[in-house]
Amino acid sequence: MSLLRKRYTLTVLALSLIAVGGGLAVLRAQAKTPDAAAAAPQAAVVEVAEVTTQSIIDWQDYSGRMEAVDRVEIRPLVSGTLTAVHFRDGALVKKGDVLFTIDPRPYAAEVERAQAQLAAAETRAAYTTTDRMRGERLAAENAIARRDLDEKQNAAREAAAQVQAARAALTSARLNLEYTRITAPVSGRISRAEVTVGNIVAAGAGTTPLTTLVSVAKIYAAFDVDEQSFLKYVNPARAAGGEPVPVFLGLADEDGYSRRGIVSSVDNRLDTQSGTIRVRAEFDNADGMLLPGLYARIRLGGGAPHDAILIDERALGTDQDKRFVLVVDENNRTLYRPVRLGARQQGLRVVESGLSAGERIVVNGLQRTRPGDTVAPKVVPMNRDALVNAPEQPAAGARHVANVKA
Repeated sequence: MSLLRKRYTLTVLALSLIAVGGGLAVLRAQAKTPDAAAAAPQAAVVEVAEVTTQSIIDWQDYSGRMEAVDRVEIRPLVSGTLTAVHFRDGALVKKGDVLFTIDPRPYAAEVERAQAQLAAAETRAAYTTTDRMRGERLAAENAIARRDLDEKQNAAREAAAQVQAARAALTSARLNLEYTRITAPVSGRISRAEVTVGNIVAAGAGTTPLTTLVSVAKIYAAFDVDEQSFLKYVNPARAAGGEPVPVFLGLADEDGYSRRGIVSSVDNRLDTQSGTIRVRAEFDNADGMLLPGLYARIRLGGGAPHDAILIDERALGTDQDKRFVLVVDENNRTLYRPVRLGARQQGLRVVESGLSAGERIVVNGLQRTRPGDTVAPKVVPMNRDALVNAPEQPAAGARHVANVKA
């Protein structure tokens, strides 16, 4: 009996321990259930925008310098004493305005002497002409020798030639007198007077210029275009003979591009060392604010408008040497998508491959989610900040994108 009783007692104890253990497990499971429910992660709120296509024009950005369309070094054409300077340094002058005066008295005297020589030559020519005509009448009556007639005719021809020479000398003297008044050959802005009143100036190309004059109504911007851009944009436009390639100009103190011009000339050879070709664009400069030598930011238009996908810069992530975006599917789950980027402007980037129109991507909150997470999307415009903070565009119409590679 004692053995059976012991076995019974052990069985009861084992069953009791199992019951207690099961109860504790149940209690523990019930105690953990609220904590697990409380610890379940919630979907992150992110800003999502729909990918759309927009019509754009590709733009190439360059640096250049302003150059004058006309630049003239003013030099005297006659020698003499400088008697007057008729302009203020740096002033705007018109074509024909008098700039300098050289003492005209010696040249006026030369004109009078040439006039006297011409009068004497004309008198001599009139006399020899009358004498020739008289000799011809006498020769018709055989009253004069043939040799005498020949001498009279020769004298008349020499006198006529002397008249022509005297007239040419008078014309030259008058030109020299006119050159004592040095005038502006073009309209523009004058530099300072390098020679002051009282100095003797000499004629000739090797002499020191009296001043320099540059035109201001129009001005060039010269810049170097790389070979690929030249072949893709500039050369086809020149060959087609269609619309001129648009060019926009911005100065060093400007954010945008305030002036529009056209490509006026392209050099006749490519620089093999730099791989570029020299291009000049012409701009209106009626206000005279653009000066030769100023630094110029050039934006060169290339190709016809075309559709492209533009996304917000904030939507881009970096994965080592790759760029990616997070696409939000119909279940609001994020998907990793590598993309190949193109041009950039004002916070927007052209996506050349990796995205399609109609897809949704995360544009704000990329740091709060990872691929595969479920998110709570908040729909916003793709280019909201770009439109609000965008500087003035080069031209109205299609959105213009500068071709600046990442």
